[in-house]
Amino acid sequence: MSYVYYGKYAEYFEVARVEALRQKGFTYAKLEQQGVLFPVAEYQVKFFKPAFYDQLLTIYTQVEQLSDYRLSFNHETFVNDIQINSAQVVLACVNSKKKLSKVPQEIVDALIA
Repeated sequence: MSYVYYGKYAEYFEVARVEALRQKGFTYAKLEQQGVLFPVAEYQVKFFKPAFYDQLLTIYTQVEQLSDYRLSFNHETFVNDIQINSAQVVLACVNSKKKLSKVPQEIVDALIA
């Protein structure tokens, strides 16, 4: 169809979140070594226009909300200056035993700075 498959956006948003955390000084690998895991608890996306193969996508990612046990990210995807979708992804914080855990304070502090 020459359109970017809608399911790929979940992968693109994950890369955007990983890079956003990296810019704040955290890597997923290091967090996982410390027993901090962030599985997706909610995922919602609205599509406005399609993206086509070989178009350059720009994804803006920001923390929308923090709670004791969750991080909520907002993603907006653009082709040139045209917004093609928006998404909200909520991550739960769990420990290495897969039990709900508080988001580490150092992550909270870095994300609200």
